[in-house]
Amino acid sequence: MPSPRLLVLFGSQTGTAEDVSERLGRGARRRRLACRVQALDSYPVVNLINEPLVIFVCATTGQGDPPDNMKNFWRFIFRKHLPSTSLCQMDFAVVGLGDSSYAKFNFVAKKLHRRLLQLGGTALLPVCLGDEQHELGPDAAVDPWLHDLWEKVLGLHPLPLGLSVIPPGVPLPSKFTMQFLPESPRSCSEEQRVARTDPPSPPSELQPFLAPMVTNQRVTGPSHFQDVRLIEFDIAGSGISFAAGDVVLIPPQNAASHVQQFCQVLGLDPEQCFTLQPREPDVPCPTRLPQPCSVRHLVSQYLDIVSVPRRSFFELLACLSPSELERDKLLELSSAAGQEELSQYCTRPRRTVLEVLCDFPCTAAAIPPDYLLDLIPPIRPRAFSIASSLLAHPSRLQILVAVVQYQTRLREPRRGLCSSWLASLHPGQGPVQVPLWIRSGGLTFPETADTPVIMVGPGTGVAPFRAAIQERVAQSQSGNFLFFGCRWRDQDFYWEAEWKELEKRGCLTLITAFSREQVGVAEGEAGDWGTDSALPCPALQKQKVYVQHRLRELGPLVWELLDRWGAYFYLAGNAKYMPADVSEALTSIFQEEGGLSGPDAAAYLARLQRTLRFQTETWA
Repeated sequence: MPSPRLLVLFGSQTGTAEDVSERLGRGARRRRLACRVQALDSYPVVNLINEPLVIFVCATTGQGDPPDNMKNFWRFIFRKHLPSTSLCQMDFAVVGLGDSSYAKFNFVAKKLHRRLLQLGGTALLPVCLGDEQHELGPDAAVDPWLHDLWEKVLGLHPLPLGLSVIPPGVPLPSKFTMQFLPESPRSCSEEQRVARTDPPSPPSELQPFLAPMVTNQRVTGPSHFQDVRLIEFDIAGSGISFAAGDVVLIPPQNAASHVQQFCQVLGLDPEQCFTLQPREPDVPCPTRLPQPCSVRHLVSQYLDIVSVPRRSFFELLACLSPSELERDKLLELSSAAGQEELSQYCTRPRRTVLEVLCDFPCTAAAIPPDYLLDLIPPIRPRAFSIASSLLAHPSRLQILVAVVQYQTRLREPRRGLCSSWLASLHPGQGPVQVPLWIRSGGLTFPETADTPVIMVGPGTGVAPFRAAIQERVAQSQSGNFLFFGCRWRDQDFYWEAEWKELEKRGCLTLITAFSREQVGVAEGEAGDWGTDSALPCPALQKQKVYVQHRLRELGPLVWELLDRWGAYFYLAGNAKYMPADVSEALTSIFQEEGGLSGPDAAAYLARLQRTLRFQTETWA
């Protein structure tokens, strides 16, 4: 009797859903089940009608949106004409990964579970709702759910006669084998790069454009706590075109010092070259790796050695460790009972893969190179809102980058991989090229000249609105209202001179909120639309004013623009609290200025969202 086929399909934005999917794949193989693990958009969705057993693992992003690598699948599976018996032969289960601090917690997983039932699928279990907010993270829900899943699966598909489950301490075969080459390292040097400066077609992840960096300028004051950069690229001859709301994707590189340290700890020669071979015929080689490839290229441009390792990293490391002392500790950190200790050691202080390997030197030195791609996730490209319009800056692309750096209890500061790498590049000291490509963003703007737009963009969230304002002004579109918030007028007021000039020309209405300059400004006492001219009031000394407060102050204007003039409302920035605060402010405006009841105000907001007159672009 042939082994049943298990298919694991994932939609992942940050890598968590992919990691859980790989864990499912390993669990299946330990139970002698043939298993494929694929991103949802790389799977031909019409083939689902032939799949007997499918596990879906999907994250929820932003305000209830599916991840980028499942959006095509999402559109297909919700087509109205699909027969209700389409998936009647399929047993399925759904794992959701979300954050309960957001309003639409695990919205994608819940909605997918309902849709699969509508199409005739049989659910093996209720949907699993992993929560980042739990002290143990998503594993608190995933662990017991997986235990129940494997009981169900083995009940339907028992182990072959004479075979047992492969125990956790026994390493499974690696996905790939590395064949090291004896010839000169020069034969596989960095000339193997996939990116080209003259691509024959629009650049993509498989063939990005190597864009010359023109400027890399700090735009925050010297005493400001955060380094924010305005970076400009020359895209002449690239075939790249974009509109306001689109994003640029940039794959970062590891620092040379980290690459050197990693190779030393693992005993690798960075100049050694290899070819990669999959062990199984249906597993493709990573398209971003050239063949042959140098170890230096693999470590600097592919392996995410400064990511925070997940539990699966410790599980595999324990299997590969020759040191009894280190292996016992790794087993403890990877066990269900050891998740609080793992959180204390790794997750909370944001300890990196490289730092963990340095803490387990005997294990690190014994890692077979074949397992590197199983052990360490690939570097993910980072998305940045494009902050310029081709109509204002032909052949140029600008981004606004906040350089991520913060302190935990570890001695070394934590640094964002992509933002730190970009900040380290100095075009004034010689040519600098950065691989990039474009993706349609989540914001689309009205084309009619007389439709007003209200844009709320605190901090670097203002970036896509600069592109939109430049584009609209160039096309003589009026009714541009920008709510901008930052800490200090003289430290992080991005593009102040540009906004003031557009105000003088009558092309823009600017409303500002400087949160750290609010010194006892009572309601109704602030100066003209966000300037802080009121006298200090000791009783209100610590009050801070944000963009949502400015919206409330200008409630009559906001209501008139939306209800009378059909304005579009846009919001961009941090996803944590601001979207909920702004939505609450809007609901209050609808009640106070529009005379709507609470339920009617909520329905009005939902209608704006449904008709794309309320759009958001947020990030964690």
